[in-house]
Amino acid sequence: MASSTRWSTAFMSGERAVVLLFISRVLCSLPLSLLPHGLSLSLLSLFALFIEIRADNSPLLSPFKTRPGASSGIMLGAVTLPTVMLSKLIQLSRAFSLQQIDIEELEHMTMQYWATSASCCAVLVFLCLVMWFPRNNAHPPCFYSAWDAKFSIICMVLYGAICCVSLATISQTSLNTALKSLWLLCHGFAAVKLIQHLLNTFPSCASMGEALLATSGLVLYFGDMLACTIAKFFGLLISTDFVSIQYGIKRSEISIFIQGLLLGLLMLPVVFKAILRIWEYSFGTGRSEARKHREIGKSVIFFASLGFIMTVVAPSWMKFVQDFNVHPLLWVFKFVLSEPFKRLSLCIYWVAVICASVVRFYSISKNSKIERILLRKYYHLMAVSIFLPALIYQPEFLDLAFGAALAVFLVLEIIRVWRIWPLGQLVDQFMNAFTDHRDSDLLIVSHFSLLLGCALPIWMSSGFNDRPLVPFAGILSLGIGDTMASMVGHKYGVLRWSKTGKKTIEGTAAGITSVLAACSVLLPLLASSGYIFTQHWFSLLIAVTTTGLLEAYTAQLDNAFIPLVFYSLLCL
Repeated sequence: MASSTRWSTAFMSGERAVVLLFISRVLCSLPLSLLPHGLSLSLLSLFALFIEIRADNSPLLSPFKTRPGASSGIMLGAVTLPTVMLSKLIQLSRAFSLQQIDIEELEHMTMQYWATSASCCAVLVFLCLVMWFPRNNAHPPCFYSAWDAKFSIICMVLYGAICCVSLATISQTSLNTALKSLWLLCHGFAAVKLIQHLLNTFPSCASMGEALLATSGLVLYFGDMLACTIAKFFGLLISTDFVSIQYGIKRSEISIFIQGLLLGLLMLPVVFKAILRIWEYSFGTGRSEARKHREIGKSVIFFASLGFIMTVVAPSWMKFVQDFNVHPLLWVFKFVLSEPFKRLSLCIYWVAVICASVVRFYSISKNSKIERILLRKYYHLMAVSIFLPALIYQPEFLDLAFGAALAVFLVLEIIRVWRIWPLGQLVDQFMNAFTDHRDSDLLIVSHFSLLLGCALPIWMSSGFNDRPLVPFAGILSLGIGDTMASMVGHKYGVLRWSKTGKKTIEGTAAGITSVLAACSVLLPLLASSGYIFTQHWFSLLIAVTTTGLLEAYTAQLDNAFIPLVFYSLLCL
């Protein structure tokens, strides 16, 4: 009896219980037309839960060095993005029933859901195979029975069958269904290769769940870019059903500009490393003078490569897929100056707030005994003061500003990692003043997760949106809820959720209450700005409570997961 009790406690941890609650809430909101998608998500969740339980009781995933002190988080990482896409599908289904969007947009989002789901499923299959067939011919533990193999195979077969049936419903021919299935297989293969690369290149920087979330997101984003390029290329030659249905939808100049910007910056390390290898053949490293010249040359090569990619390579792709009348960088200046007073005033306000906050917080971090976690939460409050006014009055400009900020963060992180003279050491010293146990010397991700946590709900809310609070999911959950939970819990918290965790019931209650209070102020303000009030308080209470409980129980990077979970629940 005692052993069964311990097993059930290990089986249903707090994080898993909240994830199951999150998935159940989304599944209960499904229309009948999305029943196959709900079945596939249920199978994916069950398979992920099975893999996570086996992984937590097995040392066979030890070749992948994950972040110390964190649980595997496989289930949360596997279901988060597919559930986000399914919630967006539910929202677009409402729009399609009201004839507010075209069928192409709904089918495009359907393919986005299946692409994300297939990526996560492929990684789960890969992890399952790693545990079954470990390296060095080690034998799997005895609890890997024939039943485990049968269960895994049944999940995979049922998932594949449901996926094919769903694809057939949005395809006019069997050839079209086969092409779409092949496209999803490519996503799965890319996800497996990418997560191996991330875990091997950046060891101990992320848990398995965090790596899975990053992998599925990157594969989806750049798969969409590739498909957009293919659609444009073949659209110039021939007109095919495959191209027009999925990726022939109209895209904004801002989204294309951000995609091209990020594509160029992720190409930069590859190009820079290749050129640097050629350069190193010409210089020795034995003498100090030679090393100094090498550092200067390395810096010149880096900034020259950055300038060429940002002014030539990335804009060339942007102009190919989108009909910019001028150079994309000139288009950005025109866009900013189209409303000069509002947008330039926002820029001045942002620069003033950022400079004042950074100088103040950095001096506090050096001269005060204030705890690092509270200092980091001040940046969450700063994000609220920066993003909230812009989101209400200049949402399109904020979209562009998020892309520019993300590009700056990427450049600074590359400079820090590669120690590019003369900024590398300075950036490293500054960033290390705000790191915590979830960052490492190799890769600092907290500022990326905060920015993307606020930006992703806004980017994904472009187009049809009948839930006015959806774009504010990141700002509310991170800037207000997470901040208040940490501050109140740290100062006044007594009752802990678990014996080993640090999260307190008082902190969680403060986070939930603060978000509800912010919503009660924000909704009338949005109504006065022209938004239609369609957010039900009961649904809002469930969304806020579920997100607060996830923040309390999860050991994953909450800046990454909490905004996406809150966004999904607000879409319903």
